[in-house]
Amino acid sequence: MEISHATRKGRDRLALQLYDTATRNKRDFVPREDVVRMYVCGMTPKDPPHIGHARLFVHADVMRRYLEHRGYRVQHVQNFTDVDDKIIDRAKERGVEPLDLAQANSEAYFEVMDKLGVRHAHTFPRVSEHVEAIVGEIQTLIDKGIAYETSNGVYFEVGKWPDYGRLSGRTAEDVMAGARIEVDEEKHDPRDFALWKRHKSGEIFWDSPWGKGRPGWHIECSSMIRQHLGPRIDVHWGGSDLLFPHHENELAQAEAGFGTAPFVNHWLHLGVLRINGEKMGHSVGNFVTLETLFEEFPPAVVRFYLVSTPYGSVVDFTGDSLAQAAAAFDRMIGALRAVAGSGTLDTGSSARVREAASAARTGFDKAMDDDLNTAGGLAALFDLVRVINTEAATASEADVELAKGELVALAGVLGLDLVEDAPENGEIGPLVDLLVELRTALRDEKLWALADRIRDELAAQGITLEDGPRGTTWR
Repeated sequence: MEISHATRKGRDRLALQLYDTATRNKRDFVPREDVVRMYVCGMTPKDPPHIGHARLFVHADVMRRYLEHRGYRVQHVQNFTDVDDKIIDRAKERGVEPLDLAQANSEAYFEVMDKLGVRHAHTFPRVSEHVEAIVGEIQTLIDKGIAYETSNGVYFEVGKWPDYGRLSGRTAEDVMAGARIEVDEEKHDPRDFALWKRHKSGEIFWDSPWGKGRPGWHIECSSMIRQHLGPRIDVHWGGSDLLFPHHENELAQAEAGFGTAPFVNHWLHLGVLRINGEKMGHSVGNFVTLETLFEEFPPAVVRFYLVSTPYGSVVDFTGDSLAQAAAAFDRMIGALRAVAGSGTLDTGSSARVREAASAARTGFDKAMDDDLNTAGGLAALFDLVRVINTEAATASEADVELAKGELVALAGVLGLDLVEDAPENGEIGPLVDLLVELRTALRDEKLWALADRIRDELAAQGITLEDGPRGTTWR
């Protein structure tokens, strides 16, 4: 397996702290080995990817990029749960085969995530390709007396694992009251969950020692983690809606059955994303697919919006969210157009630009070391943008280019490609410069109406003029 390699040294200087759901506090991030083993709970591809999917995968991608930026190697595995009750139900509704539906929506994942700049995981395991390994792990749990067979399948016996509920913080009473209980009169305890489900007419199935059937949801992830990352991993990403029962059950299976405590060093859970104040869901009819968003906004703007709030924050997506993100992203790109040395050179301006570039890197790393605070990281970049815009005209070209390079590099850690996304000046640059000079002359002559007309006509063509103490710039 090819593993991503960092381009910078300095792994021993990493001061990253991550919030861990299991311990409910921030802890120092200390990988067990030289390679960071990171698992991302991937899509259940029953539908095309939506903005909730994007938020998870973009933030996991940011973590990978940041670790590489700070000198680590990362082994990134992300699954597709292509065998699941919901996929089977959706396939029946549409009159297609479950695996065909899952494959189509998995391909849609790559199409939209590539546009968002989400790097491919090193491995994308699919449940349908790992059934044999899953069967073997279920047998191990049975042999250890932690699982048992009924006429409906195989269940994990929760009562045999006293730490059950530790990850989610739920007591036995909470679990009984709030869990989605799988009905089976043969279960030893209502909390017990399915490892193997016996075949029902019309459903996909595989052979097993317990008859034809398919894996239960929870055993799939823990088995694929063991297959591709080993018995213990450093980071496990997932949505907060998966904390219970899915991740709780993953943890129980791994630690009870295979003696690998702690199974995960840091459990990272994404904050809830709401649509106009409501939880996103099919019953509400408020799913926002990424392809729909891309019809109105470039993928780079969508990514900028997603990284503008830390992964653990609750986010409310509204009709204005992307428009505001587009304006902010445009300001960042606009700094790349600042013209160095167009005024009288000033050593003080050059010094301030150099200092701002250094401060941006320090501030960015400090923010990201604090539980991947992407909002703080962006704030450090906008501090640099402000200094570039205000000082470039009287600073040396070398210092301005250094600052622009730092801006591009740090934005790249967030997956924002400023160079690629910056609009090209092309042949209009000299013309716009001439119009800016003409407008300045008109303003000097107090011919405000004509000056405003130039500004308004340029705005209508998507060109914004910004008047500052050192003159007018455009983007």
